[in-house]
Formats: sequence, structure tokens, C-alpha cells
Amino acid sequence: MSATESKGRPLPFAVAGVSMRDLLAAGEAAALISTPPRAPEPEFAEPVEPVADHREAA
Repeated sequence: MSATESKGRPLPFAVAGVSMRDLLAAGEAAALISTPPRAPEPEFAEPVEPVADHREAA
């Protein structure tokens, strides 16, 4: 006979007094905190010429 059968009642799987909305919000907050930040996106600007290639106007 297992331990759950000897008690005669099922084990509770929900925490009393906590709404599903609060549980979902806590899970979402935990996921946000534990997710590392995204890598910065590359700049899509036109390539800048090196300074040595610039010529002064006469």
C-alpha cells in the first residue's frame, strides 16, 4: 500500500488563497528575471569612411 492510499484522501495540488492570476503573473515575472538580456542589434547606418581617406578642400 502506498503512502497516499493509507491516508484516504488525495494530496492537495493547489495552494489555498492564491489565485491563478497571481500564479501566472509570478511565473511570467520569474521568466523575465531569469532570461538574459538580448544582444544589441547591429547599427544599420551607412559605413563611415576612415579619416585617412578624407582630403581637404583647396
